[in-house]
Amino acid sequence: MVHVVLERKFTTAMTPADFDKMAMGMVDCLPLYRATWHESLLGYDDGNLLCVFEAPDAESIRMVSRNDGAQYKVAWQGTLHDIDAARGPNVVVERRFDEPVTVEEVQALEDAGAWCMDLHNVTFLRTYFSTDRKRMICLYQAPDAESVRLAQRQAKMPVERVWACRHYSPAHHADS
Repeated sequence: MVHVVLERKFTTAMTPADFDKMAMGMVDCLPLYRATWHESLLGYDDGNLLCVFEAPDAESIRMVSRNDGAQYKVAWQGTLHDIDAARGPNVVVERRFDEPVTVEEVQALEDAGAWCMDLHNVTFLRTYFSTDRKRMICLYQAPDAESVRLAQRQAKMPVERVWACRHYSPAHHADS
């Protein structure tokens, strides 16, 4: 089994109720594809949704999500690098690289800029790193997305996008 990140963009922002409805629609399909849902990150105002699964491959997740109505959708396999899996993030940083990088290279940059993170009260939680080494999703807990944006800029970190999110996990969904 591998970690699979499913990136989706909807034409309109998804509400928590919309997310719950979609999640309930996928529940029966996941076991058919031997997939397990780990967490989802729903953008507040922009239609962004990232979902993380454990599955045999990315194609399994593409099959589960085939009729979800997303305008943009891509699934990729990756590795999980976490510091604190128990805490839910509220900010997503997306990174893309023209050439393959290593986790160690990006971690060295982040370590060098750790003072920026502390200054802005930003806590790193975990990273999903694509197997082609050109894509990375980093999850943080912070006062807001702008704090993360500032810390990333001051630390000279490569950033494609930074956005605030709601965090959903199986534990949250079971409580709903």
